[in-house]
Amino acid sequence: MAANSSDCTDKEQPKLKLYSYWRSSCSWRARIALNLKGLSYEYKAVNLLKGEQFSPEFSKLNPINYVPVLVDEDIVIADSFAILMYLDEKYPQHPLLPCDLQKKAINFQAANIVSSSIQPLQNLLVLNYIEEKLGSDEKIAWAQNQIGRGFSALEKLLEGISGRYATGDEIYLADVFLAPQIHAAITRFKLDMLNWTVMVSEKSLDWFNRAED
Repeated sequence: MAANSSDCTDKEQPKLKLYSYWRSSCSWRARIALNLKGLSYEYKAVNLLKGEQFSPEFSKLNPINYVPVLVDEDIVIADSFAILMYLDEKYPQHPLLPCDLQKKAINFQAANIVSSSIQPLQNLLVLNYIEEKLGSDEKIAWAQNQIGRGFSALEKLLEGISGRYATGDEIYLADVFLAPQIHAAITRFKLDMLNWTVMVSEKSLDWFNRAED
């Protein structure tokens, strides 16, 4: 008996959904990882300036009201670091961590400096509060100072281990965190990257632009 043609057809994989804001560096991390791994996904725009992150629909996905959020069928992951680790476990193509134990540790350190010691201190909530209390000039000065402190730490961490990219000649987790942060530093906060030659030499922005295409 001939098999039904529908039985011979693979079921279409459900598409991932990414709730994201175009300028959010945290959201960029998730988009870069998805693109590096060649994964298709549905883009769900959340306009932070319009307060869409506080809508009842989005609050159910992430009660702290931050982007990005990744939805994979019935699994909801809210936090860029957690999203990247989930994607790396489920979709091993183009791994985000090297096999070398030292380089793996440095990738985690670099990612944590960005996610814990830079980005939270210059996110929209903090900057809006500073602008309200002290004015727009102080807002920019604050962001530049916090980013500069973090970049100086990263410069020391990566010195002697960086290659074409942060920890060698392959793109790993550190690069996924660094590229959006460097982009924001230059375009939003007008930071002079010539003070951090190790990070400039890794060409983060070049591959970032390609990964976003």
